[in-house]
Amino acid sequence: MSKESKTKKSVAKKATVKKTTAKKKAPVKSAPAIKCTSKQMQEAIVDRLHKGLGTDSKKANNKAWWNATCYAVNELVFDKLTKTQQSHSSKDTRAVNYLSLEFLMGRLLSNNLQNLELFSVAEEALKALGKDIYEVCDEEPDMALGNGGLGRLAACFIDSLATLGYPAIGYGIHYEHGLFSQSFQDGHQIERPDTWREYGNPWEICRPESIQHIPLYGYVETVFDEKGGSYKVWHAGEKLKGVPWDIPIVGYGAKTVNILRLWESRADSAFDWDVFNAGGYVDAQAEKSRAETVSKVLYPNDSTEAGKELRLIQQYFFCACSVKDIIRRFKRANEDWSLFPEKVAIQLNDTHPTIAIPELMRILVDEERLSWDAAWEICQKTFAYTNHTLLPEALEKWSVGLFEKVLPRHLEIIYEINHQFMKLVEEKWPGDNSKKEKLSIIEENGGKRVRMANLCVITAYKVNGVAEVHSALVKTDLFPEFHELFPTKLVNVTNGVTPRRWLKACNPKLASLYDETVGVDWVVNLDKLKDALPKAKDVAFQKRFMAIKQDNKEALVKVIKDLTDIDVSPDAIFDIQIKRLHEYKRQQLNLIHILTLYKRLLENPDYDMVPRVFIFGAKAAPGYHMAKQIIFALNKIADKVNNDERIKGKLKVVFLPNYRVTLAEVMIPAADVSEQISTAGLEASGTGNMKLALNGALTIGTMDGANIEMAEEIGAEHMFIFGLSVAEVKALKASGYNPYDYYYANPELKSVLDWLDSDFFTPGHPGALSDIKRSLLDWGDEYLCLADYASYVEAHQAIDDTYRNKSLWAQKAIINSASMGKFNSDRSIEDYVSRIWKLNKHPLK
Repeated sequence: MSKESKTKKSVAKKATVKKTTAKKKAPVKSAPAIKCTSKQMQEAIVDRLHKGLGTDSKKANNKAWWNATCYAVNELVFDKLTKTQQSHSSKDTRAVNYLSLEFLMGRLLSNNLQNLELFSVAEEALKALGKDIYEVCDEEPDMALGNGGLGRLAACFIDSLATLGYPAIGYGIHYEHGLFSQSFQDGHQIERPDTWREYGNPWEICRPESIQHIPLYGYVETVFDEKGGSYKVWHAGEKLKGVPWDIPIVGYGAKTVNILRLWESRADSAFDWDVFNAGGYVDAQAEKSRAETVSKVLYPNDSTEAGKELRLIQQYFFCACSVKDIIRRFKRANEDWSLFPEKVAIQLNDTHPTIAIPELMRILVDEERLSWDAAWEICQKTFAYTNHTLLPEALEKWSVGLFEKVLPRHLEIIYEINHQFMKLVEEKWPGDNSKKEKLSIIEENGGKRVRMANLCVITAYKVNGVAEVHSALVKTDLFPEFHELFPTKLVNVTNGVTPRRWLKACNPKLASLYDETVGVDWVVNLDKLKDALPKAKDVAFQKRFMAIKQDNKEALVKVIKDLTDIDVSPDAIFDIQIKRLHEYKRQQLNLIHILTLYKRLLENPDYDMVPRVFIFGAKAAPGYHMAKQIIFALNKIADKVNNDERIKGKLKVVFLPNYRVTLAEVMIPAADVSEQISTAGLEASGTGNMKLALNGALTIGTMDGANIEMAEEIGAEHMFIFGLSVAEVKALKASGYNPYDYYYANPELKSVLDWLDSDFFTPGHPGALSDIKRSLLDWGDEYLCLADYASYVEAHQAIDDTYRNKSLWAQKAIINSASMGKFNSDRSIEDYVSRIWKLNKHPLK
């Protein structure tokens, strides 16, 4: 068996941990929403194996069994989907259309079985057929439709919308390869295509009846009609075909099944017979190949002009397909355009879908021939925008020249929107050109650029941040003038995670303990976990809780061994940092603390510390040099530390390759410590912090993003808070931050950073890790790692001290887990509904 196969099996067995050994009275469970016996499930699986896959149970491999099981489940799912769509269509309900460039779905078989309340039925059915459901589930590749928190949040939200019974459809791109599959070569990140759907995907169904044709390039003509009026006609230079693939989204209890519609790009004319017959065998398919690149890869590298153009086309393609599809569905039951905002809400998840705004304006004005004012009023009542970042580089800007080349009509529309908006700014601040410069959609300095975030804020009827501190900073720091101009537009909706996947599915032993302790309905009412708080000091409950944690750690130990060949002890503290690799998330701060511990151990082999395993999971964007350097440095440090017998195994460092949802489902239940250490004021919210705490990890973190609200719910005394506050960060930067002040004032810090200039970790290559030091000293330490270093080291010492008291640690772990009721994506969706979308529930009876 290959290492990859072993890894898959280990991940699956952990991700769906088997029955708890505790012999306690089983909780009373309600009947599942869908009635299906084990015998019926067996028959359906075998039927699909024979009739759908053309094989039989004697020669079928696990991939075939997985496909057959998925198709058997689909028969139940699609029946509910049809009934949901019939219900929504007959009632002409208002629906939210959630536009997101990412949906990080992970695997669906286990999740769908859990939401159908049929996991045990399927387990029993497969067992009777001689198959292990965990091995069957492990054949499923992760749906590679996203990268980090943005995409996983979108996945949690569409799960909650279906669970709560709200009419909704998610729109995204049907990526062929997703982001990339990550491996390491001599410590360096290597990117390879992630062929997640190489052999098809049983969950998706193609909908050719809803294909859309999308124009690009060309020119715009002004046409005068017989009445002396005029209108614009966009003559496209090229067209793409958008082919929709639908993935059912099963709400818990299956009372609603919504869809995620993903657009695949194809050429409008895929093959040129004349060129082929003339001998141009490759050129005959050139248009097809060029068109298919649009949906081939998530976030094409935009460090080149060609990359920027592809990324803009990718965004427009997905938005144009989605807007046309929304209009198609609206027109089935309505002819009056004034009703459009009453029936349609469009949520823009970050700035990536912003082009949907001028696209809707183009269709309304140019094709439907509405007046500008009528079309603009519709847009302003239809769009809402979620801001996910305060980082300037993440607020998208596109060069006017590129826009003019690819989307000439949309640039005209944007200029007109800006012209009208500047009149409003002039009324508010007469003669104040600095305000116009700040608020304009068109940035003039250093070349003209289209500011997508400004376009969103100007158009949307509501703009939300994703945590209380983030939303406050959006008002005061990011968009203060917009807030003054539109004082009721900016609101907050704190993020959340779905407990169905992030507790019930990924940590079934803890889920069963909660079933027994607080009742089974916590899965749709996470606040119920608070009923377990009185048990936090109960010794017997502590032992059961921590025994589950130990089992999860032992499962992760096996995965680490399979993936990296590193041996770690489950008795050590498992300190986990899993998130996108970015300097503001400060994996480099974690790195220099690891070096601090290592240096202490080398200087004093008897240095007293609880054994610690630092575990990382992250991907760096292919064009992000420093992020890749941090990965390289962590891997080279791991090579040295893990093989140094002098430190007696007290310290281990593990970087797990190809971090994804399935790997997160293994790591999160096993974590003792959750690293949430972004520079205060830069992490919009975070959702990894919520998942880890929900599963009983204690947070070491700054007062940033949702950490602040978590501290309010959990109690800051049950977390390890360190570092500068948002206000202190601002004050330090305003006073003139000099990282060298901290470097020279702290001998231990200085020695650790100087270590990076040597060849200790990279024999024969001195200075190979020096970029880490340069970024923290010579390049300004933008994210204040050195300013927070001493406080961070002190907080880690507090972790060490606390962990030695097993009962106290268990108490804090239980309090963390049971206090996470607020951070349920169901609550987030209810906030969106009440504050922004104004939807009504329409669950099936």
